[in-house]
Amino acid sequence: MKPILIAGRIVKYFKDPEPFKVLHEVSFELFKGQFLSIVGKSGCGKSTLLYILSTMDTDFEGALEIKNQNLRGSSQNELAKFRNEHLGFVFQFHYLLPEFSALRNVMLPALKLGKYSKEEVESRAIEKLRLVEMDEYAKKLSSRLSGGQQQRVAIARALINDPAIIMADEPTGNLDKANSQRVFDIFQQLAKEKQQSIITVTHDLDFAGGSDHIVEMQDGQIISA
Repeated sequence: MKPILIAGRIVKYFKDPEPFKVLHEVSFELFKGQFLSIVGKSGCGKSTLLYILSTMDTDFEGALEIKNQNLRGSSQNELAKFRNEHLGFVFQFHYLLPEFSALRNVMLPALKLGKYSKEEVESRAIEKLRLVEMDEYAKKLSSRLSGGQQQRVAIARALINDPAIIMADEPTGNLDKANSQRVFDIFQQLAKEKQQSIITVTHDLDFAGGSDHIVEMQDGQIISA
């Protein structure tokens, strides 16, 4: 089976205040339905790698292919369209718009994609909220939800366009143990039942330990995979 994501010999420099090599020829593969965690001490390069894999950072050397598409050299507009259609993002902070309801927040990426009617988008958004057990809060302002609830809404938003890959940067970093377990259970369900691929960067070793595969980084290199 061919990987859904292939990164080859990724090299990344930070240039300010002077050139510093952050990633040293990192090669990486992700398969369909795989739930993978990247771990390592702060500053080891794991979040930097995730941002390159997510196509949000294009200033690197090496190769990046997702869904059989070579993404090196693509324009920012092409990458933005690709991300919205094929990738979903969950961050440590939920980044919900506080003046909008949970439902409206989830709908936004699908409305931007323009693939479905507004009615279809709303129906899909409610379905995703149901998946994360937040459908009963659909009409509630996101600012009135708890931290754990907001993160589940953020996951529903990441799922709205049925992305091939969900990328999560410290998704449980601001959550207590019970809500961290809920997020883990959602990701595990998505990988097993929906065959969506998941990459998480995490300091939570319990969270990482339950995933299918752990990649450990140190000083800009993968030391175990």
